This record gives sequence, structure tokens and C-alpha cells, in this order.
Amino acid sequence: MLYTELLQLWNESVKAVDARDWQGSLAKLEQISEPTSRTLFNTASAHLALGQLDLALKALDLTIAKDERLAVAFFQRAALMMQIDRLEEALSDCIWAQKHMRGNVVIDYRQLGLRFKLFSWQVLYNAAVVYCYMGQWEQAKEVLLSASQEKGGGRGANIEMALESVLREEIPTPLLVPEGVVFRPRKQDVEQLQQRDFLGKAKVISSMIPNDDFGGFEPLRMQKPGYYEPKVDGAQDSRYMRTRIPYVARSPGELTVPGGAMVFLFGEEDRNGMATVIYDGQRGLLPVSLVDPADVKASKGKKEKTVPSGIPLPPGLKPPTRPKTQHSSAALPRAKVSSSLETPPPSYISATHPPLTSSEPPMYTANVQYADQGADQGADQGAEAASVVVKVHYRYTVALSIPLDTPYHEIKEQIAQKLGQPASNLRLRHKQHGTRVLIPLAGEVEPGSTIQEVAEAGRVTLWCQTEDPLVNRTILYQMVALYDYTAQGPEDLEFSEGDTIDILGEVNEEWLEGHCAGSIGIFPSCFAYKENANITETLE
Repeated sequence: MLYTELLQLWNESVKAVDARDWQGSLAKLEQISEPTSRTLFNTASAHLALGQLDLALKALDLTIAKDERLAVAFFQRAALMMQIDRLEEALSDCIWAQKHMRGNVVIDYRQLGLRFKLFSWQVLYNAAVVYCYMGQWEQAKEVLLSASQEKGGGRGANIEMALESVLREEIPTPLLVPEGVVFRPRKQDVEQLQQRDFLGKAKVISSMIPNDDFGGFEPLRMQKPGYYEPKVDGAQDSRYMRTRIPYVARSPGELTVPGGAMVFLFGEEDRNGMATVIYDGQRGLLPVSLVDPADVKASKGKKEKTVPSGIPLPPGLKPPTRPKTQHSSAALPRAKVSSSLETPPPSYISATHPPLTSSEPPMYTANVQYADQGADQGADQGAEAASVVVKVHYRYTVALSIPLDTPYHEIKEQIAQKLGQPASNLRLRHKQHGTRVLIPLAGEVEPGSTIQEVAEAGRVTLWCQTEDPLVNRTILYQMVALYDYTAQGPEDLEFSEGDTIDILGEVNEEWLEGHCAGSIGIFPSCFAYKENANITETLE
């Protein structure tokens, strides 16, 4: 989809929002074949205004999938989760929103087109509301007191009213991005949508031909790599001159030129018999009596090695040549992949305290009740604490609550049932700490392993892909995309920046064959980099 078409539909949907025509805005947004994170956020806002909570949640899931660091999207989805009574996920979204604030007191989204400022106290306020829904009034009070120490406009009255509601054990109203506040395209980009005639129409001022109405231009001359030179017909019309004898500069502004040198006559002769010339990239004065017209064509035929005095052409960029050979699927030696844990976001307990050291793993406050109450609670709460929330990224995001001792094959069956796919066609992977490469779970090849090996603080994040395109294919290694790549033909592999690509073969020095998001194709190797050379995998 052309960017101008996206801008046109985006701008028309925003105009419909300003007119409170939510259905009209959705109709325009649905025509965008390649939506961005900002247009998807606008779609969620329109569904919220119409009271369509399920569709709004789906649009926010797609927004976060497009931009995993958009804090305002996590903030908006947390408030929506509270309305549909999904409290654990609402608290998780609040924690991720606080993490993506990156320690800032406020993030102003006006530069991205959203007239909204997200303050850190607003994120803490919504977290306290979640605790109120859970019945944890003391925890809600503690988080509100932490929010009162943050900076930001409008926090005073909101925090005080929320504290009074908590003391009366009443649930405060969660905060949301105001209705009608959506991402807008840049005004400069919208203005450029209108076609403009920057050249205008040529007009004949003077001509030797009677009634001349010619309005065009002379054909462009092809330039060869080298230097720009004026068009000349020979020695008589040429402004290139050759010195008969050497000349040594005698005053400031004059040039020292050896005998027989080629110079370009830049200016006309003055009263003193001096003319401005260009030699060896320098401009200065030279006596006209010492130079004679030079035949440019004759000098070119002799191919004299002279220093060019013109302006060099810019260097040309040569794209990688497309391969003409068949794809290679040669396998490399296999290596075993060890599983690792994904770093969780910071906890609200330490919102106003120094960060934990690397030896102390952060803890979610959603399970603080189990640590505080200890052995005094019953068996039901102990069973609940022994479960873990598994978040699975597929074409959309789903979440499951699974006991820690559940084997991998049972987890795979539950995920397959949730996604409506056969378990044999699913492939589960996760990320190690400090890397962006997706690696397979150790439980896929080691029987008897459980989800507890990759769980931390009651949460596991997995990525799921179907294996249908990879049947009987060997993954040599994995790479991470540096830039977006748009397919130039049916054999190309299209991907986005940050995607993990499974390398299936090396076509030549410049092209690779890979797999990404269920598609197989070729792409230039300069568009990706290998983050970990030890990661390999073989699919049987």
C-alpha cells in the first residue's frame, strides 16, 4: 500500500473522529491494508467509544504487537482489562507501561501525533485501582502513596480522592486516554497530498522565429561518471585554454601555472589584460596573452592524464545482484540450545526505591499476598500460587493459566486447542536474556521437562509459529532483521525490522534463503545480522 494512500485514509478517519462519526472512522481505517501501530490505536479508540470492548481489546493487542514499547497502549489496555474483569493481565499491563516509561516522569506523545501526556503517577494510579478490584486495599493504599510522590499536573486531586475511596473500601474510577484523542498524521504530510506544479509552464520571452509558442525544454544529455563539462563544438567556441609558457604569480589573486597546462576561462578579460581562470580546482587571475584556445575534442582523443578542473559527479550505489541459481538447503552441524529466562519488568513495590541488583530477580506484586500470608493460607491459595500465566504471541496474543508442573506436551496441547491448530504443527520458542533471537524450548527435545524451567515471577512469554513451511527443512542458524524488507518478487521473503529469520540456505555471497512468519523466500544478507552464531536447530 502506498504511503500517500495510507495518509489519505488516516486523515479522513481523523476528520470523522472530530465529527464523532465513529462508524465512519472505522470504515476508513478498515480500508488500510497495512495498518501501523498508530492507526490500530485509533481503531481501538473508535471501538471503545461505541462500547465494543472485545473488538477494542483485539485492536490494542495488534497495536502492541506492532510496537512493543508503546507505553500508552499498555496503559489503555490495562484500563480495558479492568472493565472485562481480567485483573491479572490488567496489572501486568500497568507494570509494562511503567517499564516502557524508561524512568521518565512524563512522555509527551504530541511528536507522534497524539495530543496526550502520559504521567508515571497515572500508571501507578491505575495499578492501585487493580488492587482495589482484587480486594487488596492495603496494597492499593501503598501504591497510591508512591504515586503521590511523583511529579505531574493534576495528580493532587485525583490521588486524594482515590485515597479517600480506598479508606471507605470503594473502587476508584480507572484513568483512560480521553475519548476523541487519537493519533493524527503530520500536517506537513497531509498538505503534501495535494498535487503541485512547482515548475509551471514555460513562456517564450524572445525568439527569432515569428509567433514562436514553444513551451518545452531541450533534451537532457546523458552524464558519464567523471566531471561535469560545458557543451562545446570545438576550439572556436571552447572556453578551455592552454598556456604557451609557464607563469608565476606576482600579486595576490594570481595563479602559478606551468607551460602547456589546460585551464578553463571563467571570466572575461579586464582592463589590465587579466582574466579569471580555473586550474587544478583553484580560481585566480592569469594574463590572457599567455593562453590560446584548446581543441577539447583533440585533447580527449589523446587521452591526456590531466587533473580535472570541473565538479565531480556523485558516486553511484550499486544494489546487490539478484541470484540466478537455485536455492541451496545445505545443512550445518547441529548444536544444542540451552533455555534461558526472560527478564521481567520492575515491580510496583520498588517504584520509589533503588532498582534491584542483578543477583536479585524482580518480583511481581500480583503474587505478594502469597509471600506475606505464608503458611497461614489454605490449600486453595497454595494451588493458585503454583500456577503461572503463559502469554503466547501468535497472529494474535493469548494468555493461559497453567500449573508449574505441567509437562511441555500438555502445554502444547492446550495452546493448540486455544489457537485452533494441530499440536504437531506448532513450534514454541522464547527469548534469552539480552538477545532478540527466538530459540526453541528445551522441553521440545528433552522429555520430562516442565514449564517451571522458563517461568519467573509467575509469568512466561512464548512465541508460536506453525511448522508447515519447514517440513523436511533444516535451520542452519538464525538472524535478526536490521531493516524492513519489501518483497520485490514472488520468490522474496518479506519481513520487518527486529524479526527473527530462520536461515535455510546461502544462495550466494549476497543473498540468503530464510523463513519468517510462516513464509519462505530469499532476501539480501545485508538486511540482517547474526546475533548468536551458536544457535542452530534441526527440525525432524
